[in-house]
Amino acid sequence: MRHNKKFNHLGRKHSHRKAMLANMAISLIMHKRITTTLPKAKALRVYVEPLITKSKEDTTHSRRVVFSYLQNKYAITELFSTVATKVADRPGGYTRIIKLGRRPSDDAEMAFIELVDFDENMAKTEAKKTRTRRSRKSASKAEAPAAEAPKAEAPAEVEAPAEEAPATEASAE
Repeated sequence: MRHNKKFNHLGRKHSHRKAMLANMAISLIMHKRITTTLPKAKALRVYVEPLITKSKEDTTHSRRVVFSYLQNKYAITELFSTVATKVADRPGGYTRIIKLGRRPSDDAEMAFIELVDFDENMAKTEAKKTRTRRSRKSASKAEAPAAEAPKAEAPAEVEAPAEEAPATEASAE
């Protein structure tokens, strides 16, 4: 009986599951986003978020604890330098899972799992401001003088190459 055993075994033995989650965590830390199946993404979230929390405190002990899980010094360096500085003020929820639909070959549910602070697309959408009608009118008036300025500079640019052309012919003779 499996009463109160809520851990997803992912159809693997303990050692295989441990190695798979460690490799996926390394890939997530190095690439900031990976594509996998939905159950693996949910298992990876449970695996990697405590490691990211541990990386906020950059001590020898915390580095050794995280290294005992990941066994990759390049991933540890990336985690403690780049990732930890970005998530320093975040109290948790370092990853985001985005469902992608089903895989055509075996109909498995697919998902992105990514580090939240490293997604440039989400950051750009949050920075957009809505414009009012008045701001559009003032923006069009501001663009009009800017459009006239390049016309005045254009003849100066045309004259410069014309002067240089005879000089290059003279140097060739």
